[in-house]
Amino acid sequence: MWSSGRRVLQSVLSQPVRSFSLTPAQSTVVVERWWQVPLSKVGSPPRLHPRKHRIYKLVSDTKHTPTEKMELILIQHVPKFGGRGDTVFVKKSIGRNKLLPQGLAVYPSPENKAIFAEELRLLREGKIEERIQTATGLKTINYLQNSKLVIQIPACDFEVTKEVVCRHLYKRLKVVVPLDALSFPFEAVKDFGDYWCEVTVNGIDTVRIPVSVVLHENRHLKTKRLQEAVSDEDEAALDTFSATTVEAEAGRDASIKASEAEASTSEGTSANSQTSEDTTSSPSDLPKKD
Repeated sequence: MWSSGRRVLQSVLSQPVRSFSLTPAQSTVVVERWWQVPLSKVGSPPRLHPRKHRIYKLVSDTKHTPTEKMELILIQHVPKFGGRGDTVFVKKSIGRNKLLPQGLAVYPSPENKAIFAEELRLLREGKIEERIQTATGLKTINYLQNSKLVIQIPACDFEVTKEVVCRHLYKRLKVVVPLDALSFPFEAVKDFGDYWCEVTVNGIDTVRIPVSVVLHENRHLKTKRLQEAVSDEDEAALDTFSATTVEAEAGRDASIKASEAEASTSEGTSANSQTSEDTTSSPSDLPKKD
């Protein structure tokens, strides 16, 4: 009796302990019988058909079902994820191997949610000198400091107002600026030129953006201006070509004249040499008169 019980206990303890988890293991398949097994009498096992009750149908396959993501709250700025206080949904491998061990995020417990909600309330409603600019706000400030706004208006009477500047900030720079966060020193601008506006980010920092008001050219005017520019370039190239041709012809005429002068000079030199030879010849060599 004791020996058999001991052997059973040893066999149980020798087996590896299975770790239980709420998440099913990978490649788990849930099936059910195609034909329901009829009820049996009390105390007797169910009567299974040898072939009929061994046919199953698939209920779910956890291998191909999308895995649930982990919800975390970032406690500091993490590239490609968000800034401090943002709630993110990431893969479990990233959360367990990167964000949580490195102290970049915490679990969204009620206590942690309450802490970050209070921090956000103080950021919005606290004193200006006590506020801290968020990571997204710093990125926005850096982007606006390196930007320039160009507003094209038609030649007719058109006024550039505060609302127009807000629309062009979203259209050109893809930045949504409320009216209360924009400061435009002019009520309405009708003339072309360079101006400026100021944008307040999160009510803390103010950035000045240069604004240029230029003439709007439609498609026909722009095509005409390009054609005129091309024609001017062609005329300039033609003038340059004609000037180069004239210079080449002048150089060729000068070279021809120089060659002719050299030829005439050489002929005169040869004639003088022959005359000198005739003059210097001896009297015996002269022909005798009869």
